[in-house]
Amino acid sequence: MRETRLQRHVRTPWRGAKLGLLGIPAMFVGLWLLTVFSMITSLIGVLLFPSAVTLLRNQADVYRDLIGRWTGVRIERPYLPEPEYEPGAHGVLKRFLVRFTDPATWRDCLWMLADPIVVLFTAALPALLIVYGLWGFALAAFAGGVIAGYGGGEWYGWVHVQPGYESDGGLLATTVVLGAVFTATGFAIGPKMMTVYARWGGLLLGPTRRSELALRVRHLTETRSEAVDASAAELRRIERDLHDGAQARLVAMGMSLGAIEHLLDKDPEKARILLAETRASSAKALHELRDLVRGIHPPVLADRGIGDAVKALALDHPLRVEVTADLPARPDAPVESAAYFAVSEILTNAAKHSGAARVWIDLRYEHGMLRITVTDDGRGGATLDGGTGLRGIERRVGTFDGVLALSSPPGGPTIVTLELPCALSSPKTSPS
Repeated sequence: MRETRLQRHVRTPWRGAKLGLLGIPAMFVGLWLLTVFSMITSLIGVLLFPSAVTLLRNQADVYRDLIGRWTGVRIERPYLPEPEYEPGAHGVLKRFLVRFTDPATWRDCLWMLADPIVVLFTAALPALLIVYGLWGFALAAFAGGVIAGYGGGEWYGWVHVQPGYESDGGLLATTVVLGAVFTATGFAIGPKMMTVYARWGGLLLGPTRRSELALRVRHLTETRSEAVDASAAELRRIERDLHDGAQARLVAMGMSLGAIEHLLDKDPEKARILLAETRASSAKALHELRDLVRGIHPPVLADRGIGDAVKALALDHPLRVEVTADLPARPDAPVESAAYFAVSEILTNAAKHSGAARVWIDLRYEHGMLRITVTDDGRGGATLDGGTGLRGIERRVGTFDGVLALSSPPGGPTIVTLELPCALSSPKTSPS
């Protein structure tokens, strides 16, 4: 549920205060890494360094998560891919060298050491102003008289709290006004200061150009391997379906036709019966071939596009499926195909596992993304690791840099959202 503007202004200062407090243990984590680094010339330093880096990265992940949840600025983990490590001394040394030479390690360390200071002037500043403003109210109400009664004195802004302060109406009014200004300013600047802090976080906690390229190469390698495996599995399925279905029927038809040749003169009645059976077999073989072609690339998808193809899926589905499509034009054919089969798999899962009665599908194009949302009113509780095929769908759309998001609390509803980056063809034109 999105926050209102008022809620953001009220909540953000206290979130900044939490980040300010988080900087205290974070600073000790950074100092611990530097301490381990100072022992790097000894064996114990080499042994402790990888675990110290792991602790540092876990702390940095906390910051990335909080910044992402509180500002909407997503900061990717910047660490270079790590190879498989061999057991023994060689693996320990290799792990040390990989983490030692990763620039993100030292940028994390710089963050942990510098953030306790930076946060005071950015995210935590609004909370400090609010607390200072509340202290002004306390001075005007009772604390100023107590301080003055002990013969001491202090400054609040330009107001000098000293003996006689509690009886000076002008000083009390000025203190209240200053307290109100500090408090209002703290609430007013909270979101802006948090945005500045998020930029600071992206600067040090986000990926560099080198790590971005390395992570991109790893992602492309994984998705290419998955795409090759999926393609090989699809080819095996097609070969199996042809062998067990249409091919077997065609072979049987050939044998029947041979038998009919011998029976035409001897037993025309039996030949006529075999011809009828052969005609029925040819119809079944044609139907199986059409189903096979539809499973490879449905004609309605090729002719009408993803919107009409999903509507055709909905018509044949056992559940009540409502489809809303708002697409100004068609995506590229490979993206359409991936999206179509992903939706088909999600609908199959809903029918088998969800206990739902109705399904709603929404297709639209926003900000360079084909966005598909499938919602059912079932029992919920679906997970990506629950054996429902969602992980396979995630891998399928991942080939196109797409993502899958799942929300399925116990009791439902289950919401599966797919986003695939793509360009659209020329806008649709009205028929003449």
